[in-house]
Amino acid sequence: MEINDVLRERGLAVHRRLIDTYGEPHWQPHLEPIDELVSTILSQNTNDLNRDRAFAALRARFPTWAAVRDADPDSLKAAIRVAGLADQKASAIRRALQQIEAERGELSLDFLRELPLEEAKAWLTRIKGVGPKTAAIVLLFALGRPAFPVDTHVHRVSKRIGLIDQRVSREQAQVVFETLMPPESFYALHLNMIRHGRAVCVARQPRCDRCTVRDLCDYNR
Repeated sequence: MEINDVLRERGLAVHRRLIDTYGEPHWQPHLEPIDELVSTILSQNTNDLNRDRAFAALRARFPTWAAVRDADPDSLKAAIRVAGLADQKASAIRRALQQIEAERGELSLDFLRELPLEEAKAWLTRIKGVGPKTAAIVLLFALGRPAFPVDTHVHRVSKRIGLIDQRVSREQAQVVFETLMPPESFYALHLNMIRHGRAVCVARQPRCDRCTVRDLCDYNR
């Protein structure tokens, strides 16, 4: 049996076990594509609560994305300050909105629904500050496209289990998962690996005694 077949079987076993543990999250659209892009920029180096607070404050202060694009920089920074790194994030958000309108003639990413997946990824990652993970989040959560975002939790859990090599970066891991796993598993596996990473396979001292995938895990061995 080829190593990819071994890993694929282990990946599917982990996927099934996590569904047994946490349930199967069924796909549903989260935000509109631009909303998801901005929310993901706000999420960098902060927690979900502060991201959501910043996003809500931003939308309350600026009712349209055109208003955000044209906003006074200091007002924009003040609106999102709770998410941290306000200078960098305000610049990244304005720059992304300006680039989208310059290239598309409107503030919309709906056209990405029709592009071939690799072209859609490439278009998004041409925006300065938008990497593969952010692009995958927009494609998966806002557009229902088969992309697999790899955050710190997914990266840590998948390395410990042995689904990816210890030297594989997050960007490389995204390619591995999109090759290894069936597209219909992406949404549930991504969310359940995050849940597992937050609750059990934590960064400093993983709670292996509580882990329902420990018999499939290299780290436990």
